[in-house]
Amino acid sequence: MKTKIGYKTYDTDKAACVGSKYVGEFGQPDGFEEKLFATEAGRFFLYGTGGSDSPYGEPSIQLLTKAQALAWKQAYQLVKTTKKVKK
Repeated sequence: MKTKIGYKTYDTDKAACVGSKYVGEFGQPDGFEEKLFATEAGRFFLYGTGGSDSPYGEPSIQLLTKAQALAWKQAYQLVKTTKKVKK
């Protein structure tokens, strides 16, 4: 998705995706997906898309400050563990 906000253009094809969050299953009216992007200029934006009953009935881009982006990434990043699972 590509959109212009103010004098700047934000493009999901040109920015780097640095995190993602999925809620629900594909096709559910209330399900949605959020992806955090970082531009080469150091700007951050959140791309959201989802079903008709989700917060993203229409695909959208929301600008984030660096602090907001780091907080989002910390809240939704996967936690890796080195513990072995007992069989």
